[in-house]
Amino acid sequence: MIKKSDKIFIAGHRGLIGSAILRKLKSLGFKNILKIEKKKLNLLNQKQVFTFLKKNKPKFIFLAAAKVGGIYSNNKFKADFIYENIMIQTNIIHGAFKANIKNIIFLGSSCIYPKLSKQPIKEKYLLSGQLEETNDAYAIAKIAGIKMCESYNKQYNTNYKCLMPTNTFGPNDNYHKLNSHFIPSLIRKIFDLSKNKNNNKNIKIWGDGSPKREIIYVDDIADACIYFMNKKIKNVLINIGTGKELSIKEYVKLFLKILLPNKKINIIFDKSKPNGTPRKLMDVSLAKKYGWISKTNLKDAIIKTYKNYCYLKKNNKIKS
Repeated sequence: MIKKSDKIFIAGHRGLIGSAILRKLKSLGFKNILKIEKKKLNLLNQKQVFTFLKKNKPKFIFLAAAKVGGIYSNNKFKADFIYENIMIQTNIIHGAFKANIKNIIFLGSSCIYPKLSKQPIKEKYLLSGQLEETNDAYAIAKIAGIKMCESYNKQYNTNYKCLMPTNTFGPNDNYHKLNSHFIPSLIRKIFDLSKNKNNNKNIKIWGDGSPKREIIYVDDIADACIYFMNKKIKNVLINIGTGKELSIKEYVKLFLKILLPNKKINIIFDKSKPNGTPRKLMDVSLAKKYGWISKTNLKDAIIKTYKNYCYLKKNNKIKS
């Protein structure tokens, strides 16, 4: 059980999930939170990470740091994705072990599961088939992290848990024009349409719009991280999602209806671009068994995320 006085390290505190964990912990009254900037602690540098963990000895670690991106960047920069993610998680997990830190929540991704997995996807389907080729390097890195946690638990009796969030969105997401995921990319395109003075009424979407996706608001992921850090569980791997899905086309229509209700927009699907995995619906029955469910209303989450993007844009904090 985490006490308010316990020292907690959030690796990746400026990212989408890490910043949400930080907000949640602060709202609950936690104050002994370690958060260190990249220029002072390079998570790719094993010596720096080992020294930091040995010196500071946090009791709990939320491992949210990762190199992430959408289909374009995952497919184009495979070497960067596999190297950086394996190095970050290996340095922190092994460094924690060496510093006798027993408690870690490791954040993975739903892309660890086979491209043509049975639906909804159960935790036991891991390594049961071929991965989606556009992001297999990232997926393999995350699978290595899961197996590392699992192995350390078995050999060294640590308490390392792995949460696999479905497609996550919310404040402080990556809105880069080429490197972002589907939802932040859509938010950016809708904002551009709202400010367009040339009467452009078209929005262009990668693929044919048929793939089905499950999305979840990042504050729910933060809630799950703290919940399961406090929970005694037998399972190393737990899916975190809503258990609900829509097609890409349906999401585009929904976001436009909520954010641009008075504009008629033509949706153009670029079928020359890859669709990615045809369907990804997480089986969240294990999380529910342990007493956790997502709570945020989707419409509210969309509006909050859009307002955050508008704020970041106004203050020139969006990377192009």
